[in-house]
Amino acid sequence: MRVTHRMFCAALGVFVALGISMTFAKEPRVPPLNRPADEAAQQPDTADSNVSRASLFNLQLPTAGGKQFWTDHRWRDGWRIQQNAVTGHWRLLDPGNVRHAWGSRAACEHVLDRKPLAKGPVRFHHVILLHGLFRSAASMQPLAARLEEDKKHRAVLFEYASTRASISEHAAALRDLVEGLPRTVPISFVGHSMGNIVVRHALGDWERAANQQLLDRMHAVVMLGPPNQGAAIARQLAKLPAYGLVAGQGGLELGPQWQQLQAKLATPRCPFGIIAGRLPDGFTNPLVGDAGDFVVSVDETRLPGGTVLEVNQVHSLLMDDPAVQQAVTTFLDHQCFDE
Repeated sequence: MRVTHRMFCAALGVFVALGISMTFAKEPRVPPLNRPADEAAQQPDTADSNVSRASLFNLQLPTAGGKQFWTDHRWRDGWRIQQNAVTGHWRLLDPGNVRHAWGSRAACEHVLDRKPLAKGPVRFHHVILLHGLFRSAASMQPLAARLEEDKKHRAVLFEYASTRASISEHAAALRDLVEGLPRTVPISFVGHSMGNIVVRHALGDWERAANQQLLDRMHAVVMLGPPNQGAAIARQLAKLPAYGLVAGQGGLELGPQWQQLQAKLATPRCPFGIIAGRLPDGFTNPLVGDAGDFVVSVDETRLPGGTVLEVNQVHSLLMDDPAVQQAVTTFLDHQCFDE
């Protein structure tokens, strides 16, 4: 039988697709946590391990950074290793969101560990910023820039596919990222909306695992518009069949599945502040009911033990408000909203 050029290309395409599919199938959606820092050194230097560390052919092309399809699992000086929420494969991005490797996690770790990144002691207070449902890490970028102005804070933007997994899975990825950060610096969280629930779940996981060493590093938590009591708007919208498809498991957990989720959430043991939006009388959302920021009511933000600051701002713009940004910085520095 005569093999034409078209037949050869088709066969080659099928072979490559099968090879990539087999590579992805080996990757867990959420990797094991508490990996030793010198894990690579513990791997046997065999042909199999060398193959697992080999990145697939890569062109250093710019990417969008995540945008509901990727979740960060490792952060180092702005470089990030992410996992795709649909295919399960991994990639390595530089601080400008250019891809330097992809394929298995081991391959991305192998490339990252050989990058000439900053060395020496890390003294910055690391502040991890988490976006809310339907948003991306880009929504927290202006606040991150404000935090780094005084050279005391190192902002870590945590990208996660908020509509593609459960809050438990988001929390597992967050724990993985935090446990890979330098172990000698304090850590704080600043979350917007659902991002705060991811933080509270991660804190609960660490408490259940009795990871006191990590919990002792927690300096402060600042919550922007947090649905700490669940969200009435999610309960109302969940009555629509399409809501679960659009908002994902995490969106359902904020609404009709809140009671099951709430038992897994912890209240921060470190000082924490809550910034709640309260719009003027007459500016209310019938799906929310009570006074609030048009998405989360003031009462829904409450959590015993937290310092509360109310501002005249809508939910989606809380992190962009200059007064809110100043309040966040003040709380991180002084653990209160008033200097």
